[in-house]
Amino acid sequence: MYSLSRTSHTIALPDMHRFCQGLLFRKEFMSELKSFLLFLFFCGLMLPPNMVSAQDADPARIKAMIDKYKADARGPYRDIRWFCKDGTIREARDPCPGKRPGYQHARLKPEVIALAKDDHIFLGQILAGTENDDFWDATHAQSRLKQYQLEKYLRNTDNGWVNRRAQFYRGAMQDEDETQWGIDFFDWLLKDAERLRSHYFLIRQSAKDIPHAAEDNNVQVVRAVSEEIAVAFPSFQDLRIKIHGSPDAGDSGRVWDFQDQNKAKINESMARKFDQLVCGLEKMFRPFRVSDFDAYAGKLPKDSKSAEAMTYFLNRYPTMDCPPDQCKLLGQTALAIRRDITLPMRSSSRLAMIDMSNKMEGLYNQVFTRWEVEYLSELLEQVQSLSEASAAFGFLELWEYDQIRSELPEPLAGDTINLQRLSEYSDAGRSVAEWATGMVRATYMPVIDEFREFEPLAAGFYDDRVRSSVLLFLGQTVSRLGDEFSHKAGLSNDVLNIKGQSSLRGLNPGFTVGELVVVTESPDEVEISPDKIYLFYTPPSNLKPVAGIATVTEGNMVSHIQLLARNLGIPNAVLSRENMDDIKSFHGQEIFYAVSNQGTVIMKLADKMKPEEKKLFEQKKRAEEKISVPVAKLQLTNPHVVNMDTIDASHSGKICGPKAANLGQLKKMFPENVVDGLVLPFAVFRQHMNQTIPGTETNYWAKMIGIFDHAECLRCSDVSEADIEKYILLQLDTLRTQIREMPMLPEFRTDIQQQFQSVFGQPLGNVPVFIRSDTNMEDLKDFTGAGLNLTVFNVVEPEKIYQGIRDVWASPYSERSYKWRQRYLNDPENVFPSIVIIPSVDGDHSGVMITKGVSSRRDGDLTVAFNRGVGGAVDGQAAESWLLAANDTDHLVSPARETTYLTIPATGGSVRKQASFENRILSTSNLDALREMAKQIQEKLPNAPGITTKGPWDIELGFKDNKIWLFQVRPFVENKAAAASEYLQKITPPFDTKRILIL
Repeated sequence: MYSLSRTSHTIALPDMHRFCQGLLFRKEFMSELKSFLLFLFFCGLMLPPNMVSAQDADPARIKAMIDKYKADARGPYRDIRWFCKDGTIREARDPCPGKRPGYQHARLKPEVIALAKDDHIFLGQILAGTENDDFWDATHAQSRLKQYQLEKYLRNTDNGWVNRRAQFYRGAMQDEDETQWGIDFFDWLLKDAERLRSHYFLIRQSAKDIPHAAEDNNVQVVRAVSEEIAVAFPSFQDLRIKIHGSPDAGDSGRVWDFQDQNKAKINESMARKFDQLVCGLEKMFRPFRVSDFDAYAGKLPKDSKSAEAMTYFLNRYPTMDCPPDQCKLLGQTALAIRRDITLPMRSSSRLAMIDMSNKMEGLYNQVFTRWEVEYLSELLEQVQSLSEASAAFGFLELWEYDQIRSELPEPLAGDTINLQRLSEYSDAGRSVAEWATGMVRATYMPVIDEFREFEPLAAGFYDDRVRSSVLLFLGQTVSRLGDEFSHKAGLSNDVLNIKGQSSLRGLNPGFTVGELVVVTESPDEVEISPDKIYLFYTPPSNLKPVAGIATVTEGNMVSHIQLLARNLGIPNAVLSRENMDDIKSFHGQEIFYAVSNQGTVIMKLADKMKPEEKKLFEQKKRAEEKISVPVAKLQLTNPHVVNMDTIDASHSGKICGPKAANLGQLKKMFPENVVDGLVLPFAVFRQHMNQTIPGTETNYWAKMIGIFDHAECLRCSDVSEADIEKYILLQLDTLRTQIREMPMLPEFRTDIQQQFQSVFGQPLGNVPVFIRSDTNMEDLKDFTGAGLNLTVFNVVEPEKIYQGIRDVWASPYSERSYKWRQRYLNDPENVFPSIVIIPSVDGDHSGVMITKGVSSRRDGDLTVAFNRGVGGAVDGQAAESWLLAANDTDHLVSPARETTYLTIPATGGSVRKQASFENRILSTSNLDALREMAKQIQEKLPNAPGITTKGPWDIELGFKDNKIWLFQVRPFVENKAAAASEYLQKITPPFDTKRILIL
């Protein structure tokens, strides 16, 4: 007799042991499971659903699994088995025959296997027997490898994590098998020079975690164990902070002293933790021995620059006792190794070079703690050396370092420097720190974000990787240099008395008062209020109106969000992760926040405001005037699709919006650089809005007008603005749904089909197109409206095109679009969308060019931001940004740190591909072409009919096979009131750029 318990999901069957014993000799576990299920099926059993297939990804379910495994003596494992080379699986006491015939290790529980298969989340990974390709996991951006590293961190910091009790499950994994697998894996991985070049940072980091008989991750172990001890002994917290922030050779003695003082409270298990910590600290700071590198140096290719550099290092370093010289030599040698590592050589040589590099970073960090600074020149030397080391150890790509190293020359003792040059040096150092931490963030944050949904401790992995590396000292040194410059220039941020204030940098000028909200979770899950100030790790691409923002990652300075903030005088700054952590304690408090047009940041509690700061808001309230949408020139009597060739800038606001009008103008001026296009004028939209809504007695237009009329009645009845807004948004949501289901008029369908054939030379349904919203409320004199309405990407099928048109017509009535424009417009009912339809261009890279220096604030400069693929830079991507100065020099503002990009196949839709950073996006010839295009636009466009400004211009464009394609041009609108504010000018007083300082 057999039975099935529905509550415990346990199964009792006669002769079950013999049944399972027979399964051990099957080749694959899945075949075992299938046989088992068939056995139960033929016996007439019904299995509980979670035994047949994994449930949908659910953080709560995964967290429950992890909690269960923590208490399970076998953790995520099922049992111990032999896995033989012939494909058979044997019991633990029945070894595979022959020499090295297989591996002995644990089998994962079925639900753990299902979690990996269905959700691509791997728990309790065992390396032995894993296929190299599966572990490298190229199709998922190496997620499985990164999860292995993250789980190793969690095991160190959380007493084994899922293996809390299974740490003592004998035989679950064999060290020698794991190590041999690591050696074989790196032998396979490192044969491919291109793979190493495009993933150098990840591969070098992985060598710290994957056992291969050479290295261990001692620094991470020290940090993890010290944190565990601090949890058990709160009085150890200060020493933990010391070890995490500024470790030195005396820390092992301090740990011994603490242990001695608290020996009565320390049990045997915790005593082992103290011993492990002391051992790790002593290993970190034990005296260097040349023999540490002997095993590796002999594997370098003979006559290579790296072999030459290593020979010099081994001869020179033992005779040195000067930390500055030692650090420089370590950085130079490691950089030579990195530059050579992709030359033709054996995998074992490349692995030796990676192990040398990791060992050199540990030695560099150890020596740097003894580098004392007395003069400004020594501080500049530190920044220069740390920048070189960051490139050597993989935190910068080589081309990125080559771009910025000219801005970080090694200073000479006795030299002088003027204040302007010191400012530039400080900015360059800060750029290196931002780029380097961005490399860590881009590499690991997707996996961290996935894991912290069910394991909050995963969030600490990013900080651990940064602070256990050379970046700890880079960040501290750059911050110190920033403080030195601010002091000498008489400038300073004033932000809630936190540490490291020089890391804050203003992006857009403005001032506000509001509740501070520090967002540590996903920004897309936060309810945004227009009267609050938000601090994000990463700015959301679809941000609703806010009073002020600050972000750890800038994204890029010309994204739609940044342009809106700059246009509307919303204070916006970038800050360090440490800054954000320090500011968390002020979450929920009312603060005053100001950013000057020179980047100075003020943030203080509202009750600490000075009288002049309080007065700002009286003036601001009087000065705030809403903008009226111009409707007098609207032409609504000719509802026909128009060839974009017949449109120019003079038609803006009359038959279509400025996007179509200006693009038509560009088509006339640059016919080879602008695609053909169709324009759906305002009149087509209005004609469709005159239709009766199915099932009702009113038309779409009358319903929309009625919503705003009723809102005015509510306002006259003293209903609160909050309740009025709720009413409007609820009604607009219904209207938007109805517009998205609106019937297309037969005459319109005929018209657009004819125009497709006439203009594009092919029938509707044969040409992939973009459908772009183009309203009459965009690009007004004082309001940009950038990115508020919908663009439909790359659609082909006729019905999808018609649906895209409906969706674009409906988009101005979305909550986000309404809230932004309602804040600044008097008459939201007068918003008319036109549409521009253009053939898709599957660009190699795309982005934005502003005909002004956004960071330099100079009119003669150009600002450029690009990403790979289509749709680059506009949605806040971490873009490759350049300042193309008027003196013909090119300054890299930031490299790209976006790990994926979009491409658009001819069949429609989009495909997301993986990006890497080893090559720059914009070549020198691309930058030259952008300069020339900007010059021509600036010369021709201001003279066009209907153009009322001389610039600067905001231009969306892309490259395909090195040819420029223009997609949009609009005025670059800044908030003049914020730029002219006497208060904001006052908080950044001018400094004497030519003042000479002695180094």
